[in-house]
Amino acid sequence: MQNLLHNLNPEQLAAVTLPAQSALILAGAGSGKTRVLTTRIAWLIQTGQVSPGGILAVTFTNKAAKEMLTRLSAMLPINTRGMWIGTFHGLCNRLLRAHHRDAGLPSTFQILDSGDQLSFIKRLLKANNIDDEKFPPKTLMYFINGAKDQGLRAAQVDAYDDFNRKLVGLYDLYDAQCQRDGVVDFAELLLRTYELLSRNQPLREHYQDRFRHILVDEFQDTNDLQYKWLKLMAGEGSKKGGAVFAVGDDDQSIYAFRGANVGNMSAFEREFQVQNLIKLEQNYRSHGHILDSANVLIEHNSKRLGKNLRTDAGHGEPVRIMESSSDIQEANWIIEEAKNLIREGSLRSEIAILYRSNAQSRVIEHALFTANIPYRVYGGQRFFERAEIKHAIAYLQLMDNPHNDSAFLRVVNFPTRGIGARSLEQLQDVARQQNISMYAAVPYVAGKAGSSLASFVKLIEGARFETQNLPLPEMVKIVLEVSSLLTHYQTEKEGADRIENLEQLVSAATLFVSEEGFNKEAPAFAGPASSNAVLLDSGNGDQIIDADAALPTVMSPLSAFLSHASLEAGDNQAQAGQDAMQLMTVHSAKGLEFDAVFITGLEEGLFPHENSAQEESGVEEERRLMYVAITRARKRLYLSFSQTRMLHGQTRYNMRSRFLDELPEESLKWLTPRVQPTWFGNKKSAWDEAPDDAANRIAQSFKQSGDNMNWRIGQNVAHAKFGEGVIVNINGGGGSGSLRAQINFGKFGMKELDLSIAKLEKV
Repeated sequence: MQNLLHNLNPEQLAAVTLPAQSALILAGAGSGKTRVLTTRIAWLIQTGQVSPGGILAVTFTNKAAKEMLTRLSAMLPINTRGMWIGTFHGLCNRLLRAHHRDAGLPSTFQILDSGDQLSFIKRLLKANNIDDEKFPPKTLMYFINGAKDQGLRAAQVDAYDDFNRKLVGLYDLYDAQCQRDGVVDFAELLLRTYELLSRNQPLREHYQDRFRHILVDEFQDTNDLQYKWLKLMAGEGSKKGGAVFAVGDDDQSIYAFRGANVGNMSAFEREFQVQNLIKLEQNYRSHGHILDSANVLIEHNSKRLGKNLRTDAGHGEPVRIMESSSDIQEANWIIEEAKNLIREGSLRSEIAILYRSNAQSRVIEHALFTANIPYRVYGGQRFFERAEIKHAIAYLQLMDNPHNDSAFLRVVNFPTRGIGARSLEQLQDVARQQNISMYAAVPYVAGKAGSSLASFVKLIEGARFETQNLPLPEMVKIVLEVSSLLTHYQTEKEGADRIENLEQLVSAATLFVSEEGFNKEAPAFAGPASSNAVLLDSGNGDQIIDADAALPTVMSPLSAFLSHASLEAGDNQAQAGQDAMQLMTVHSAKGLEFDAVFITGLEEGLFPHENSAQEESGVEEERRLMYVAITRARKRLYLSFSQTRMLHGQTRYNMRSRFLDELPEESLKWLTPRVQPTWFGNKKSAWDEAPDDAANRIAQSFKQSGDNMNWRIGQNVAHAKFGEGVIVNINGGGGSGSLRAQINFGKFGMKELDLSIAKLEKV
């Protein structure tokens, strides 16, 4: 017994040895929550309070469940194979297998993963002659899963307009077809189990009586239906009810977009009349300055259950903050700092670069590639390997060389344009017979197939004609629009990230043109080289040698860019087991820890993300995300932001994130001079002044400049080129020259315009 409880700190010991009552354990980052959960189970079994079969433990990943079972096997001489420890979906599958008849399922029911579910929905729409452009399969899939996660069948969903009424009808059709086929999706596992236990009292009471101890990990990530399911299993309010041991951290609730409800923790405390609330605040991961930064930051959130992390490891290094002039300079600084850490003995695998948005990785990856440093993108793909980027590159490859069969096959029917496998088989047969490319073989295919293929060729030829005299970045923009890739991804739930990545491809082209010294105004594509052209390496860079003209012409910007993209998608990704730097989004970093962490892009609109301003409690969730990012670091933490950043092919002027101003000054070390939040250079923004002072200063500027247009901060304006925007700052006037306004034009970013020249209209 003593060995089991050995080395637990007082709070951990108190949690492990609680009496059989429902309890809430607030487990801070790095506080040993897995150890507490596992030791609690072992202690209950060893003291004879429960048999291994009387434990129900819920985790959020299969990896966590396996780790818990492995630790239990090492602690106690018991067979853990029969224990009910697993994810919500895994446990529900187990229960439904045992009671399939009561649940209305065949004994051999199959589970649809997300890919299978999407294919199932596509077949359903086709069988019912539903236009999949009006009702995209992914939209319907997210609608169905979202309803199920709320515990709603089709008849219970509020259909507030014609489109939703149609979705509800399709949800009903989908459910009926699943029942006929004997299949269930992931969301159905939980909902079907909940419905079964709700209506079957004897079965419900059997499991309530069996599982006298229910333990839940990552409680802050539960959604509404999962919480209802737990209440049902625990027999809330009945004498048969089991004790729920809930472990979580409301400060690390970052999955609202998946349906997680951080309010479940407060609801649990209230509804289960929790008398035992224990805070695990002793951190075994990070040094003091890092924890102090996390603690002070998260205090700005309201409705917290509240805790304060502490450590015995000392203050350690201060948190370093770097302001760069651009995202390129930011990336280069990170690389140089990482090199210094490696020279000092740090492993590359213990250095992590975190970013809020996947699209930010492009500039960082480019800097790593240039520096020849191996890296690994954790939980995702490198920029040029992402599916949407590969689709866009394939279109560009066809612009450069329409006879590229691989590129042709990738996008001829993406986005979907009615060209099926049979049509492509016909085309491939003709191409083989004629010994020509598939693109060249299109005119030889007759009928409907030939018509559809000809439309695709017409699209490519039209794009080639439209872009032949345009600079590379402009060409990429037009290809993204003409290909309908942007429109296609607008219909996806997670399409916003893909669209951001596609827009970053424009930025990648802009940077490439700049770095390689191409004339920005030079055409990216000026028609194909002759059929006799060959590619040679002159030693000074690749050149196209035209056999007809016998004159060398430098490789076009498009050809060069495509070669560059292929190289960056090449071998720089670290191999298995190789020591490599780690790149990831903050969401992907949850649960991980590193000796040194760089948190990048700390700018308003990026982190916190601009979408957070439109959602209730959105900024608070962003702050929790920042808290998670900070607490990934053990010894060194670097925070960085830049004055300008190229996003969506446009240079944006940024104001540093409010989160930087919410950190304790005594824990920080500014590597660049700290100035007041600003949009441009060292000019003070009117946002930093009291409203009356700002109004007086600006009014005086207008008076001095003789401008009586009465422009003001916060005013909506329209510009012929950039569209609608909002004035965020006004400078100059009087003795300092003409009056200039900084205007946020949304997708075109921040622009500084001379008000005496710019033709602005009030909106």
